[in-house]
Amino acid sequence: MLKRINWSAIFTGFAWLISLAGVVVLLSFINIKKQTVKCTEVKILIPGADNFIEREEVDQILREDQGVLVGRNLEQINIHQIEKKLQSNPYIGFAKVYADMDGVLSIEIKQRQPVLRILNASGQDFYIDNDGLKMPISPNFTANVLVATGNIQEVFGTRVDTLRTQMARDLYKTAQYIKQDTLWDNQIEQIIVDAKNDIELIPRVGNQRIILGSADSIDKKMKNLLVFYKKAMPQVGWETYRTINIKYTNQIVCEKRDSSLIAKKAKVFTAADSINITRKVSDSLIRDVIADAIKTRDNNESDKPSVAVIKPKPTIVKPKVLVVKTVDKKEKAKTTEVKTETKKINQPQKTSVKPKADASKKVADKKN
Repeated sequence: MLKRINWSAIFTGFAWLISLAGVVVLLSFINIKKQTVKCTEVKILIPGADNFIEREEVDQILREDQGVLVGRNLEQINIHQIEKKLQSNPYIGFAKVYADMDGVLSIEIKQRQPVLRILNASGQDFYIDNDGLKMPISPNFTANVLVATGNIQEVFGTRVDTLRTQMARDLYKTAQYIKQDTLWDNQIEQIIVDAKNDIELIPRVGNQRIILGSADSIDKKMKNLLVFYKKAMPQVGWETYRTINIKYTNQIVCEKRDSSLIAKKAKVFTAADSINITRKVSDSLIRDVIADAIKTRDNNESDKPSVAVIKPKPTIVKPKVLVVKTVDKKEKAKTTEVKTETKKINQPQKTSVKPKADASKKVADKKN
């Protein structure tokens, strides 16, 4: 008995065979066409607002690696070599090169995106990009990103390098978190690493330091800070606290300023003061943005952190004592002003000191 022929499988296999043959013929045609087509134009596309690398620099890289491209056959242009050469540039994260049958060679370049600028303890200056890799400072463009300074031991050795220290990884994690949140991206303007290796955040609105500690549980810490901004700051004011410590879980420790110890000095305007004056308008606008963001955030009432306020100890200053000598009997007694200096009372007090009476007169009075 003859087996039944599966005509459906035969037709399917025949169709695939024809399709494969067509692809081979098409590739052969493209290859033949490619041998005769010359490069008529080189299009360079660099999307984004950052200008770490310019089109002129890309043209120079192409000339140094491949020579003049316009007028050459497409077959003689090594596309893979061009991509490899472009991606070796420290400011280029990805490069794609392709050509069409009209002779147009297109080059698409994706620049590396920095999220943090590092000024380490040894004076080196470099960026950390979105992928956690170090990249050099560009002479053409300065990125508008957070700046981290202070006790940072991470060094920049090669043009593209990974992060070596835990502190650098914590700074990278902190910068990424701040950049992804609109509220904190507007509020935090600088990061400092202190002598205790604690990360401190410098806010744009409010004259205090926010002690973050490390990047561990940063989401929880910043939510605690948001609750503190919502509940405490409207009542006490933005200039009340010197430090806000959020490094502990579910606890915020604040240190108040001691206004009585602030000496009254003549105001000397510097270049930094002029910058601060010009930023007052933008700070007021940002303050409104922060206030609106705080109102719209829904916070779990059970997760409110406890707040501890550390008051500075008062300083007791003893008054200076001035010793006054007696004058001659025949001369008229003169009053001498004695000034007592304290930090709490600035106005001098006048005290009249009388000369001592004659000893013989005191003895006569006793006899009588």
